Amino acid sequence: MRVRFYELDPYGHVNHSVYIQYFEAARAQWLNELGFPLDRLQRDGIQIVVTEINTRYLGSAGPDEELVVETQAEEMRRVSMRFLQKILRGDEILVKQTISAACINESGRPTRVPAELATALQRGQ
Repeated sequence: MRVRFYELDPYGHVNHSVYIQYFEAARAQWLNELGFPLDRLQRDGIQIVVTEINTRYLGSAGPDEELVVETQAEEMRRVSMRFLQKILRGDEILVKQTISAACINESGRPTRVPAELATALQRGQ
C-alpha cells in the first residue's frame, strides 16, 4: 500500500481509521489469492463478517510511504476464525491487528466455515 495524501490526519500521519481500511483491503486480496474472492463466497451463500477488532498502534506512517500488510489465519473454529495482521514499513511493525470473524449464510445465520476455505486459510499462513 502507498500512503495517499488524503489519508493523513492534521498532523501528517495516516489517520488511525485508514489502517483498518488497509487491513480490510489486504484480507480481501489475500482471500482472492487463496482462490476465495468475496464475490465467489457470496455466490456460494457465504459471507465473512467481522465480529471484533483489536488494533495496536506502534508507530505512524506519513505521506507517500510504502507499507506492506501481512495477513495470516491465527485460529479456525467451526463457524468463526481469527486473523492476525501487521502493517510494516520495511522491517518496522507500525500496526498490529487481531480480527475475529464469523461465517454467515444469506439469512444472516451462523454457518460452518466451508472445509475447502478452512484448509486454504490454514495453508495460506
